[in-house]
Amino acid sequence: MWSLAWPWMLLALPLPLLARSLLSPVTETQEAGLKVPSFKGFAVLTDRSEAEQLLNWRVWLAIIAWVLLVLAAARPERIGDELDVPVSGRNLMLAVDLSGSMDAKDFVLGNRRVDRLTATKAVASDFIERRKGDRIGLILFGERAYLQVPLTLDRETVNILLMEAFIGLAGEKTAIGDAITLAVKRIYEQDAVGDEQVLIVLTDGANTAGEIDPIKAAELAQQIGLRIYTIGIGAEQMMVSSITGGLRPVNPSADLDEETLTRIAAITGGQYFRAKDTAGLQDIYRLLDEMEPVAEPEAGFRPVKSLYYWPLGGAFVLTVFLCVMGLLQGFQISRLIKAGLNAG
Repeated sequence: MWSLAWPWMLLALPLPLLARSLLSPVTETQEAGLKVPSFKGFAVLTDRSEAEQLLNWRVWLAIIAWVLLVLAAARPERIGDELDVPVSGRNLMLAVDLSGSMDAKDFVLGNRRVDRLTATKAVASDFIERRKGDRIGLILFGERAYLQVPLTLDRETVNILLMEAFIGLAGEKTAIGDAITLAVKRIYEQDAVGDEQVLIVLTDGANTAGEIDPIKAAELAQQIGLRIYTIGIGAEQMMVSSITGGLRPVNPSADLDEETLTRIAAITGGQYFRAKDTAGLQDIYRLLDEMEPVAEPEAGFRPVKSLYYWPLGGAFVLTVFLCVMGLLQGFQISRLIKAGLNAG
């Protein structure tokens, strides 16, 4: 469907006629402006019908240029078909642990043993893709916490930057409190307090670095209505080589501080989950989808594409053409005058 954003600008179309009627006409003088001894060199100017045709042609081009200019000012636009766009108003931050312990290969992905971060990327990527309508942000933390992606509807960018993260990028230790505090700070700075605020913290250890205690950070989050879901990742048993050459079972998640993660979730009204394998991690993210449902599509949005530059460009081309023609005609008249003077 085509429409004009500012149709009232079409009222400017008769302005040239109005200006012509209000301005006083030019009076013709009886005396010649230039006396020459001979008119032999001006024979080409004696054909009045040819001159009038040239004038009429230029007038019509000027009229077309004016119409195009007014049409551009009215801002023509093309309105597309109605689209269903889900908008939930939820701010969802993901905080992913990149400490050295995330390198433990106690997860299986596609019949292949992988480290915890690789499994996290695969599962979290699918989760991000499903969150249509949510503003998603990404925090990466280790010894320090960094805001990798601010809250955005661009899920593709969040996915790309998550996939580019690597273990040790933010240091070898774990600063859970700093990651939570950073999420609180970003939401507060964006005046997002009052909307649905969710933070998902995924870690495999305990708070061993940072300046803010995780419990204090959780209390700050609770004050602005930030609900935190914590995920403790890591298998409970893993077979490793022993000194004698055999295999012995070890607990690769011995450092996981489940008590603190549970308290963080409880303070903010969230929940703590335990992911012991890839299937468990997938189940947790599916459960999060149910607890924090994606918005239903809302009809009523129509994409609008402005087209004002087409008539504006046409008016510009015609104006330049008329100016060039005027200069050429003036040059021709000047040359004829000089020829007439020389002939006299």
